[in-house]
Amino acid sequence: MPDILIADDHPLFRDALQRAVLAALPQARVHAADSVHALLGLIEQFPDAELLLLDLHMPGARGYSALAHIRGQYPGLPTIVVSGHEEAQVARRALAHGASAYIPKSTAGPDIVAAIRAVLDGDVWLPPALLGNPTELRPDEAAAAAQVAALTPQQFRVMTMIAEGLLNKQIAWELGVSEATVKAHMTAIMRKLGVNNRTQVALLASQLAVDQESLPAISNDPG
Repeated sequence: MPDILIADDHPLFRDALQRAVLAALPQARVHAADSVHALLGLIEQFPDAELLLLDLHMPGARGYSALAHIRGQYPGLPTIVVSGHEEAQVARRALAHGASAYIPKSTAGPDIVAAIRAVLDGDVWLPPALLGNPTELRPDEAAAAAQVAALTPQQFRVMTMIAEGLLNKQIAWELGVSEATVKAHMTAIMRKLGVNNRTQVALLASQLAVDQESLPAISNDPG
């Protein structure tokens, strides 16, 4: 039986997605997560999953960061992004980050089923209203995505918690590890991201935000 993963923190929409998956693929086994951290555990548990439906905004996700990380670490897992955003530019950026489809949450059930079937057949799907020329990522966004993609799942968990403003002891408690382990992850994360401190980690993560207006520039000055 094929394993299908759903990551969405809204129970009602999670149930709607599950119904759509079973309509498209009745023999599927559906596994759901309500946060990116739970999702990373699911992917490790079901490494041969055939499809992921990923909410763009959920705990542990910062814009396109979860998508960029998952596409980098698990390139064989087709990913459909679901989101409340209706803007064509948001959808096209999701495809530029490696999504196979983009489903606004206002999409009718039969169209969600059609999107799932299309992606399982190896196609790319967008609602007709959002079709248009492909979007190229800004150089800073593409660079940030590549750096985030290079993080291990545990490093990605730590990075998102840093971006949320958690302290080392809070991160250690959340992950069930020692503060020394968190500090070791921090060192590795900053090396992979090419930054010098926690603020710069958060700023780099912000390059993957959906709303990029007025983003601060990343400085490599220690401070």
